[in-house]
Amino acid sequence: MAESAFIRVRGAKEHNLKNVDVDIPRGQLVVMTGLSGSGKSSLAFDTIYAEGQRRYVESLSAYARQFLELMQKPDVESIEGLSPAISIEQKTTSRNPRSTVGTVTEIYDYMRLLWARAGIPYSPATGLPIESQTVSQMVDRTMALEDGTRLYLLAPMVRGRKGEFRKEFAELLKNGFQRVKVNGEFHELEDPPKLDKKFKHDIDVVVDRVVVRAGMEQRLAESFETALGLAQGIAVAEYADIAPGETEPKRITFSANFACPVSGFSIPEIEPRLFSFNNPFGACPTCDGLGEQLKIDPALIVPDKDLDLLNGAIAPWAKSSSPYQTQTLQALSAHYRFDLGKPWNKLPE
Repeated sequence: MAESAFIRVRGAKEHNLKNVDVDIPRGQLVVMTGLSGSGKSSLAFDTIYAEGQRRYVESLSAYARQFLELMQKPDVESIEGLSPAISIEQKTTSRNPRSTVGTVTEIYDYMRLLWARAGIPYSPATGLPIESQTVSQMVDRTMALEDGTRLYLLAPMVRGRKGEFRKEFAELLKNGFQRVKVNGEFHELEDPPKLDKKFKHDIDVVVDRVVVRAGMEQRLAESFETALGLAQGIAVAEYADIAPGETEPKRITFSANFACPVSGFSIPEIEPRLFSFNNPFGACPTCDGLGEQLKIDPALIVPDKDLDLLNGAIAPWAKSSSPYQTQTLQALSAHYRFDLGKPWNKLPE
């Protein structure tokens, strides 16, 4: 690994450290573990963190430093590869479940901004990047191909769906389209293929056939607009000729949406609030941004299935003196017609 890939500590003697030399890899999660009193905190907090914080404060202006406490230089010969450091105490500062390391250190807002402006989203279904392109960008990408390149401009109208699609073929013919590519083969719409409705099919509409040359930007733009309208924001430029050594023609997929061009997995336009677990726009719809769900565990509610309902089968109610639980059970028993004196494991589902 390169020199800068490590934090190099030499001759650390802070507190109970005995002239410790250590190389710690950067860009990785590193855990320091050991017996109590072995020097974990002395190395992590009193040496590495203290020196990183001290160097950061020293880099500020004299005016800014007067408002900050300058930490003492730790007893260490040298430390290389340090960055500005953040230290979190080993205690809970808030009972709020939305309080995290990111919010406590206030780096959360900066991380959201970084992800929104510099991040590249990928589809969890295919691993492909999720990108949005304008028609102008699609035209520029196509015009950048070698002059004379023959292309089909396709609209992937159907992907992996069952059906005969006779109505769709008739509608396309009515709208002036002449050819489709069905399951990898081209067909005339005047004589469309008869598809088995029990199987899944892929259908591309041939929007245009072009040869890349100067001065065709307007034609390409109109064809891309048509393809995007047919395929919900997706268009494909497929090479008409198969390259040597290949079995299928190369395809360039374009998307006007923030969507995976293959699976269709989509996301809203990326902005900082999309990464906020405190905002309904960005919070997980399953856990509401908390990272956990409260659910009832039947095994804890009825730990002893040999008991009946009148004798404490429902553990949370077993020690209650309120008549509410008994009245509730009696009402349920009368409505669903089951015996309260039967053991839980003998009751019908």
